[in-house]
Amino acid sequence: MVKNIIVKELNQTPIEDLEIEIVERKGIGHPDSISDGIAESVSRALCNLYIDEFGFVLHHNTDEVQITAGESNPKFGGGSVIKPIDFLLTGRGTAEYEGKKLPLDVVAIEAAKNFLKENIINLNPETDAVVECKIGHGSGDLVDVFDRDERKTNVIPKSNDTSFGVSYAPYSETENIVLKTEELLNSRAFKKRYPGVGEDIKVMGLRNKDKITLTVGAAFVSQHIADIAEYKEVRQAVLNEVSDLATKESDRELEVYVNTADEDTSKDESGYYLTVTGTSAEMGDDGSVGRGNRANGLITPNRPMSMEATSGKNPINHVGKIYNILSYEIAHDVAKNVDGVKQINMMILSQIGQPIDNPIAASSQIIVEDGYKFDEVSKKVESAIDSWLDDLNNNIILDKVISGKARTF
Repeated sequence: MVKNIIVKELNQTPIEDLEIEIVERKGIGHPDSISDGIAESVSRALCNLYIDEFGFVLHHNTDEVQITAGESNPKFGGGSVIKPIDFLLTGRGTAEYEGKKLPLDVVAIEAAKNFLKENIINLNPETDAVVECKIGHGSGDLVDVFDRDERKTNVIPKSNDTSFGVSYAPYSETENIVLKTEELLNSRAFKKRYPGVGEDIKVMGLRNKDKITLTVGAAFVSQHIADIAEYKEVRQAVLNEVSDLATKESDRELEVYVNTADEDTSKDESGYYLTVTGTSAEMGDDGSVGRGNRANGLITPNRPMSMEATSGKNPINHVGKIYNILSYEIAHDVAKNVDGVKQINMMILSQIGQPIDNPIAASSQIIVEDGYKFDEVSKKVESAIDSWLDDLNNNIILDKVISGKARTF
């Protein structure tokens, strides 16, 4: 089989040499990220159900999760949810196979609630949320493409769509700082020190020449914040922690802001970013799959991005998922292990009905470090891409997805 691997020079200013760079990450408690997380959790749960019952994954796509915000009344030292958050699970799944009915709705709802329990620690899924499952059956033609006897053997699946996935590597300083900032603020260790900081955290990074400005929006949890004075103390602690992290990652000039919409002259809760559960979904912010972070965990207008929603798509033949994850893995593998690669953009394009390991184009564009020859470096990059495409036959992406080791948002 001839693989359509293309390696070209990237005629572009390296990311670190651009004057302006903008990077964003929506934290795990942002309504869009919650939608992504639930969609992916439901898909993984269904994968495990199908494997347990039949030994292979049946057709499903659960990438249609909608959050409709609730209402709340946060108060220093307390507060309550007045109207629960609505979580609507839609998409397609297989609820019956070879005469055996499967508890698709039960498994999906349980997966959604477990995600909320594990990640939004101040939200009670039984009282603060209403999870409704409207996942339907896949259409006959889609099931046919997905469901042929080949899946019972080692024959590589066929692409379900003509679509593409993209990624790049390595991360810039600003990208690293933005990603690590959210991961720090939502780490278990940080929550233990500062339980008043919720999971709905948004980090926006701006690099203007050699100055990095970070703007952090963090939903505080009212029951863990006694009064305005403590709110301000915790807010300052967040600022200090972010500043400490960023200064370890970069020698550039740094400026950090936290909750810039706060009105410090306010005498009550109304002037501050205070929530009951730690997510703005309780009080007016809706969420949908695919509106937030890309599969590499960031939103990066200075870099190539796919608009495809990765979370919740099946990991067998949905190239909208597989190729975004694969592009990420290839790009970071090349950047780390191929000497002479300064920057790589990776793009993989499928053709519906063709084997997923034989894309119509697996295109990489690279910037080569000074002192290296493009022809020599490009051969190593081509070899790396070829190896990763071969590994699709070994279910390398499928295994990463089902085990939860593949980032999708």
